[in-house]
Amino acid sequence: MQITDMFKREYIIEALKAKTKRAVLAELSEIFTRDHDGIRNEAMVDVLLDREKLGSTGIGDGIAIPHGKLKGLDSLVISFGRSREGIDFESIDGKPVHIFFLLMAPESSTGQHLKALAKISRMLKDPEFRSDLMSARSAEEIYRKIADKDDSY
Repeated sequence: MQITDMFKREYIIEALKAKTKRAVLAELSEIFTRDHDGIRNEAMVDVLLDREKLGSTGIGDGIAIPHGKLKGLDSLVISFGRSREGIDFESIDGKPVHIFFLLMAPESSTGQHLKALAKISRMLKDPEFRSDLMSARSAEEIYRKIADKDDSY
């Protein structure tokens, strides 16, 4: 499974404007509505917030991987966002989040969405990779870093 098969350069926000959990979820979800007719941003945010009620997807080390399943979506999609300032995401370590990967899967999806979550989690365990994502100067450079890491797994 290649993350880059579900991830477009256009789905990268190199400088998130959001300052709250809800706002970052809305900003990262809004990207998908451009390519998926009939998908409402508010519906995605609601699904993601419902998932957050089960426990924060802020996994520590400045990382969050919000995810959910949405009726009407036909394939798994992934977006990326970066906040140099950090956003309070109620992470398990209590620290602000700087790196976000958002995954949205079709309602009927099972294995593919879990495999993508696991792969992204493994990739982000590498402190050098996280540092590279934070120091990248453009969305294009972020995409290349992700694609290179994706290829090595």
